[in-house]
Amino acid sequence: MRQTIIAALMTAALAIAVAPAAAAESPARPSLDPLARLSAERVLISDQVAAAKYRSGQPIDDPAREQQVLDDVAAQARALGTDPAEVVAVFRDQIEASKIVQRGLFRTWDTDPSKAPTSSPDLSVIRVEINRISGELVQVIANTEASRTSPQCGGRLLAAYRDIDRTMRLNMLHSIALGRSLPHVCEAK
Repeated sequence: MRQTIIAALMTAALAIAVAPAAAAESPARPSLDPLARLSAERVLISDQVAAAKYRSGQPIDDPAREQQVLDDVAAQARALGTDPAEVVAVFRDQIEASKIVQRGLFRTWDTDPSKAPTSSPDLSVIRVEINRISGELVQVIANTEASRTSPQCGGRLLAAYRDIDRTMRLNMLHSIALGRSLPHVCEAK
C-alpha cells in the first residue's frame, strides 16, 4: 500500500512539475507516445508475471533477473550509440513499475483467494514478450533523445502519459505503475 501511495504521489508530482502544455511535435523532436505506449504494454504484461510468480511461489523481487535485464538493455543501448546509463535509469523505473503491479495483485489475491489466478502462465514464454517490448523500448529511447533532452520533455511526456492512460483504459493500479515507469525519461544529459 505504501508503495502505491508513493507511486501516486510521484505521478502527481510529475504532473505538477510538467504542467506547461506539450509543444507541437516535429521531426527533430519525435513524439513520446511510442515510449509511453511501450511502457504501458510492459506494465500490463506484469499481470501475467504476477500470476506466474504467485502460482509457483516465486518472490516478486528477482535481483539476478533484474540485473540481467539491465545488462541486456545497456548492451543494446551501446550498440545503438545511446548512453547506457540513461537507458538503465529508465529500465530501473520500468522494473519498479512492474513490481507495483505484482505487489498490488498479490495483495488482492491474498485478500480474496477467489480472485487468484487458477492457472500458471509459463514465465519463460512471458519473458520472450517482455524482451520484445524491452528491445523496442530501447530503440524508442534512442530515437527520442532530442525530445527527452528538450525543455519541453516534461509537458510532452505528461501528454503522452495522459493519452495512453486514456486510450488503453488503464485501471488505477496500472495507471499508477505507468506513472512510476516514466520518471527518468526526461533527464537531460
